Amino acid sequence: MPSLTVPQTPKYVPALPTKENLQYADLAIIDLSKAATAEGRAELAVELREGLTTHGFCYIINHGYTQAQNERMFDIADIPMSGVPEDEKQAYTGDSKKTGIFQGYKPRQYWHIDAGVRDQHEHYNCNRHVYSLMHPQALRPFLPDIDAFAHTFVKLHDFDAPGVSYLRFMKYFPRSEEEEVQTKNVWMKGHTDFGSITLLWSQPVAALQIQTKEGWRWVKHIENALLMNIGDSMEFLTGGFYKGTIHRVVQPPIDQRGYTRLSMIYFSFLNDDVKLVPLMASPVLQRVGVERRCEDDVAPTMKAWRVARISAYGASDLQKGKEPGIEEEVLNGIVVKHYN
Repeated sequence: MPSLTVPQTPKYVPALPTKENLQYADLAIIDLSKAATAEGRAELAVELREGLTTHGFCYIINHGYTQAQNERMFDIADIPMSGVPEDEKQAYTGDSKKTGIFQGYKPRQYWHIDAGVRDQHEHYNCNRHVYSLMHPQALRPFLPDIDAFAHTFVKLHDFDAPGVSYLRFMKYFPRSEEEEVQTKNVWMKGHTDFGSITLLWSQPVAALQIQTKEGWRWVKHIENALLMNIGDSMEFLTGGFYKGTIHRVVQPPIDQRGYTRLSMIYFSFLNDDVKLVPLMASPVLQRVGVERRCEDDVAPTMKAWRVARISAYGASDLQKGKEPGIEEEVLNGIVVKHYN
């Protein structure tokens, strides 16, 4: 008989929201409570389309998770980083450069960021089929929470991609001043995600920026909100109607430096065998036209694109692009840009 006692979690204490006067992106706020009526759903469709075609990033509120549930999940998200001994972490460490799959731990300093500086963030990746693989001992009592959390995301974005879509707990650690100078305060270069959509739970440490027509803009924290953004796969399928959102992570503002930055992210992928070509049966694409990144006959499958992007990140030798501040690499015959 299952236990009726909910296991207690160690308490993760996040930083307070920044008080610095930052230039924030003006992102759409999608209120899911409107979905209760036909009129509300019609309104949401317009708001979502406008938000995703303008910035490719938007907030989602009233999604069904309470503030208390949110806080508990952040407590759980910190357990793989703070509650597991280093020798046990090694037993659950993956090698994404070889496998093209994020599973288990990615240790700190696994990726090259810039100018010889390696990353200072650790993450633990959990297949959305939570019970399909083993997990560190400290995390096992909380698998029911993680399983329920992952299924919440699946309901919001129901692509059937067994073995690929995954939940990530991720923690950035402060860097030395020398490293900040060498990388110009960039913790993760500007890039697009390579799945279909990404769902990120808003957290208070300001570090995420998106590229807008006006330049880089900060993403403001909204308590208990989700952030959703478009990835490469959606851009391929929609022929550029929805474009992958360029975003990066930088050093937090002065009043938040010295704090760790804990994130919870759900990465959704299409089935591995889906060919990444525009869905030309769509009347919208027939009306507006498409912008292909490659010809249909050489377009990669989801698996080929996923493996190429994961294996190359932080390991490949980037080349200087034609545009200022942009580095490039060619994967599956397609140019991938990194924005610095």
